[in-house]
Amino acid sequence: MIPVTKPFLPPIAGYNKYLEGIWKRQWLTNMGPLASDLEMRLKNHLSVNHLLFVTNGTVALQMAIKALDLKGEIITTPFSFVATTSSIVWEGCKPIFVDINKDSLNIDPNKIEEAITENTSAILATHVYGNPCDVSAIEKIAKKHNLKVIYDGAHAFGVQVSGKSIFDYGDLSICSLHATKLYHSIEGGLIITKDATLLKKIAYMRNFGFDGPEAFAELGLNGKNSEFHAAMGLVNLDFIQEIHDNRKKIVERYDEKLKNYKGIKQLWHINGTQNYAYYPIVVESEELLHKCIDTLTLNEIFVRRYFYPSLSKVLPYLESVEMPITEDIAKRVMCLPLFHDLTLEEVDLICRLLLRIQNN
Repeated sequence: MIPVTKPFLPPIAGYNKYLEGIWKRQWLTNMGPLASDLEMRLKNHLSVNHLLFVTNGTVALQMAIKALDLKGEIITTPFSFVATTSSIVWEGCKPIFVDINKDSLNIDPNKIEEAITENTSAILATHVYGNPCDVSAIEKIAKKHNLKVIYDGAHAFGVQVSGKSIFDYGDLSICSLHATKLYHSIEGGLIITKDATLLKKIAYMRNFGFDGPEAFAELGLNGKNSEFHAAMGLVNLDFIQEIHDNRKKIVERYDEKLKNYKGIKQLWHINGTQNYAYYPIVVESEELLHKCIDTLTLNEIFVRRYFYPSLSKVLPYLESVEMPITEDIAKRVMCLPLFHDLTLEEVDLICRLLLRIQNN
């Protein structure tokens, strides 16, 4: 059986060493020494100014919206995981969808301005599959209309644009460290910013708003993470280059074997590096997609329709809107298996089946 993804797990001995320290200290959560160490190591690894380790990527999004005191409408993409949109609604704002670019699969900056109204307060864009948005175009639009920018970089760990971290762009960026991600802490998330004042505000928010044992500085929630999750993050960080290099080999094998495949491959940002987080392909039709899924499933190979369906059509708490490009892509896209110990022979098998289905 070949699943669409599997979590990377390091040698258990390394994790157990951290567990021994947790048992000795009996400090399990509330930003213990391991969580603090992970923040510093990730800040250095990613070369960013300020970074906070939080419960998960969804909480990171919610705190980002709250920290910027956003109201009214937030422009976003319908081609993303539901948390991108639900976080906007959860924080009392209104999502305004803008269609995607059919090549990059990211929000189309050429369509953003026409969606801006007097009630617009921000743009929340997703780096889909880790592919950087057109950050330069979005920055120009945001400055012109005095809007805040949040980037959902759930998939974008380690990606750079023009030599600097993708998380350096916008007012705030978030990242997911969920177990399915290429780098994970089992459950976890990051908030990244260049603004030290904003960082301090979010640090208060992460811990219920406490400013000492008997005082409060902000409206807060419980956005902290545990020492057990931080331990996994620390161990996995030691393997991040190996993870990256191995996934690159797998992606290059897919590229080689599928070079004559008629499906559309996502067009990557011209100045962006890749982290090899996903391998999406857009096939010619939804009918062909179903044939692919059925045949692969019969061979115990599992893909994911990620993202399907379009968020513009299915959320019960929002009115349905027409997003023709997103709806078309969502019907035809699938992510192929990609994980650390996927073998090249398994990649070859997947590719043979896909080519056979297409040619029949």
